[in-house]
Amino acid sequence: MNTRGQAETSQLRANLECQLDRLVAQLADLEACKNDLDIDEYEETKKETIEQLQEFNESLAKMKKGDITLIDEISSFQLAIQAAISDAFRTPEIIRLFAKKQPTQLRLKLSEIERDYKIGTLSKESYDLQKTEILAALQRLGDQLSNDEKLFLQNNTSDSLREFSRIQQQETVSEQNLSKILK
Repeated sequence: MNTRGQAETSQLRANLECQLDRLVAQLADLEACKNDLDIDEYEETKKETIEQLQEFNESLAKMKKGDITLIDEISSFQLAIQAAISDAFRTPEIIRLFAKKQPTQLRLKLSEIERDYKIGTLSKESYDLQKTEILAALQRLGDQLSNDEKLFLQNNTSDSLREFSRIQQQETVSEQNLSKILK
């Protein structure tokens, strides 16, 4: 069995995950401290973070062209970055779980927010937003949604989330076409 490059690939993947985690945590911290910052400071910091995410996304695109073994991981990171940039997902924890392809953890988070909503510690607006984001992420990861979940997602999907889904579907079709050509 050929193991050349596996250690390097693992290290690169770990570094990419750390970078993505850092940027998502930066967004989460910014949102948590939003009330402590003046509007200009908040907007400037958010703009800088979004620019860093865009630069990271561009770097991933360059890597994707050069290393076939990392395409799946890089694609998932790019989708998470695109979601953050487009405001399709506003909850950093959901972006992180989506990027790491963790449907089980997303299902657990969904159970937590449903519980919090039922006991009254989560507002309807926040519940709807987070549930929609989780269901959209699960759907993108290929997880099976119940009919009720599909209906909820259909009724609560924002324009930015619809646009993100449309772009992601186009990229999937393009990648499938490229795979057919290369065979």
